[in-house]
Amino acid sequence: MVLTRTATESSENVCSTFGSRYVRTTLPKYEIGESSIPKEAAYQIIKDELMLDGNPRLNLASFVTTWMEPECDKLIMDSINKNYVDMDEYPVTTELQNRCVNMIARLFNAPLGETETAVGVGTVGSSEAIMLAGLAFKRNWQNKRKAEGKPYDKPNIVTGANVQVCWEKFARYFEVELKEVKLSEGYYVMDPDKAAEMVDENTICVAAILGSTLNGEFEDVKRLNDLLVKKNAETGWNTPIHVDAASGGFIAPFIYPELEWDFRLPLVKSINVSGHKYGLVYAGIGWVVWRAQADLPDELIFHINYLGADQPTFTLNFSKGSSQIIAQYYQLIRLGFEGYKNVMENCRENMVVLKEGLEKTERFNIVSKDEGVPLVAFSLKDHSFHNEFEISEMLRRFGWIVPAYTMPADAQHITVLRVVIREDFSRTLAERLVADIVKVLHELDTLPSKISRKMGTEGLLGDGKAKKVEREILMEVIVGWRKFVTDRKKMNGVC
Repeated sequence: MVLTRTATESSENVCSTFGSRYVRTTLPKYEIGESSIPKEAAYQIIKDELMLDGNPRLNLASFVTTWMEPECDKLIMDSINKNYVDMDEYPVTTELQNRCVNMIARLFNAPLGETETAVGVGTVGSSEAIMLAGLAFKRNWQNKRKAEGKPYDKPNIVTGANVQVCWEKFARYFEVELKEVKLSEGYYVMDPDKAAEMVDENTICVAAILGSTLNGEFEDVKRLNDLLVKKNAETGWNTPIHVDAASGGFIAPFIYPELEWDFRLPLVKSINVSGHKYGLVYAGIGWVVWRAQADLPDELIFHINYLGADQPTFTLNFSKGSSQIIAQYYQLIRLGFEGYKNVMENCRENMVVLKEGLEKTERFNIVSKDEGVPLVAFSLKDHSFHNEFEISEMLRRFGWIVPAYTMPADAQHITVLRVVIREDFSRTLAERLVADIVKVLHELDTLPSKISRKMGTEGLLGDGKAKKVEREILMEVIVGWRKFVTDRKKMNGVC
């Protein structure tokens, strides 16, 4: 969903040089035109504007897949007009989704017999998947509390402060208190010991992240499971675990098979994963699977018959395209276990190339871990002259989109840059990026320091003013620079 804020003056028009061959009048930007225009003109006008978008392949901020094989592109276009919700009209598409759910559930070691069917659903992404999983936990907790004759009006969920914003949305939209384990410098994931301490009788679940958005690190789900098993035995609360494997779910099974994070752990009741991240499908597909049917309350499942047959549905939306589901099935049968393993190992190897290249500059601290999502998060060793936001901004001149951001509470004084290594990010691109970062550093070294100028200004305030500590000064500069960068990007807010 995009929240749009635009000027409404009808005098602002869209013009196109090539479009003028077909239409000689300008078009209003924010209201529908009075008459039709030739299809060639409409195409060219939009194509001209889209040229100013960034190159998706060079968007190193995103975990989302930006390249697929031409054969899969063709399958996507062949099914672009199919509405997935019409299950009776498109029974094969429905069957392909069911196959994907079962493949993914077994990949995550769901306790299924050979003939048993997995419980899960395809979604438009991990955000919807997390909403559905959260609703199932909330309803199960409420039903248990009602049966015990206890209050059920104050549910809470325990997460780390490093969770993606969709968890905050779930808590706010569905009136669940969000209890966050704060971070600390050098430890940027949820501490399982602190998480277990925060659990109480109103906790509907603890959410663990397999692949933090901030630095790609896997949280210790096994340690969390063991702590909660002990606490549940002492209290009788039976607090379960949800694993947000949006990024890591299609990585860990292939290159870290011995890592216990999934349904091998008894308290893990549901797992979500993004097909459009390391599932290697274009944006618009996620999955959520449950350990067993009992973990998904029947009252959350709706049955409809006005499309031709009785159809069970558990989604937040209704209509959606079939293309991404078909694309996910293509990748699962096309690549198989061997193919996914090769892709993930290649991503990890390219991550090492980038990491070692950055280390050779001797200008950065590496914040990310070797085991986790293949990405490199790094920060400047010396902030005396320039900061990460300046590097991020200057890299755009080379076409690279590399985000800079501050860590959540209580590590917000740490700023990092992050490069996500996807399937289409080659060793050559990794080496080229390092070379461009070195160029940016050299150029910044020749420029006046924003921080030193600010510190000089502080000195002019007189001896009566106490000097601010270096960290406070740095934080003010970072905030100011972020505002400067944001003001330059005149775009709509996205939620």
